[in-house]
Amino acid sequence: MTLTLKGRVKAGRLLVDEPIDLPDGTEVELAVVDPGDDLEDAERERLHAALLEAQEEIDRGQGIPAERVIERLRRRR
Repeated sequence: MTLTLKGRVKAGRLLVDEPIDLPDGTEVELAVVDPGDDLEDAERERLHAALLEAQEEIDRGQGIPAERVIERLRRRR
């Protein structure tokens, strides 16, 4: 059986956010899901700098409309 539940850790204990219909003593396996990424600090810095530069280009009106990008990509097929 696969069952996905959300919960939180409080005072070192896992608290499930919703009721669960399992008998007392049921053994469960928990997997911590880390929404982070695998980037090193330097890679993350470069990514953030590139995103900031891209946003500044858009703010200056130097961006390319999405429709034009999609049109160019479709022509490559």
